[in-house]
Amino acid sequence: MKQKEKVARCNWVIVGDKLYEDYHDNEWGIPNHDDRKHFEFLILEGAQAGLSWITILKRREGYRKAFANFDPKKVSHFNEEDVAKLLVNEGIIRNRLKIASAINNAKLFLKIQAEFGSFDRYIWQFVGGKPIVNQWKTIKDIPSETKESQALSKDLKKKGFTFVGPVVMYAHMQAMGLVNDHTVECFCFKSI
Repeated sequence: MKQKEKVARCNWVIVGDKLYEDYHDNEWGIPNHDDRKHFEFLILEGAQAGLSWITILKRREGYRKAFANFDPKKVSHFNEEDVAKLLVNEGIIRNRLKIASAINNAKLFLKIQAEFGSFDRYIWQFVGGKPIVNQWKTIKDIPSETKESQALSKDLKKKGFTFVGPVVMYAHMQAMGLVNDHTVECFCFKSI
């Protein structure tokens, strides 16, 4: 029997964790232009604040069910009854501020779509319309925020968004492929 080849990945990936490996290999850092995916990651990245990413990743399906398959129109209409249900939903992080933020941000997300034609068109302007390709040797080299994430954060906050600090927005930019922060030895670095 042939032994399975070891694949060089970014060293933040929990080796052997299928969920983490799949996320890293097939989503993280790949340029994405889907508005629903942007909204999904705004909710998930906001929920992550103060927690580990794997904690959120393991609850992703719970979030998908709880937040109407990440449909911003539906989430924007959530009311106090919906909030009460979410606060007892064990499939998500039951934090009142983070839940309120998701609903608030859904309303504002729709306003950006109306103003710019899509959230995607809005967010990609912060990187000049194409991914920033970094060449980090180790994850220690990767910053937690950049001038681009600071500008995005500032603009979103001005529009009324919450849980969108520059660190959270940099994580969003990494996840959605606005920046390629795969380390140079990672097999994804060149393939993206």
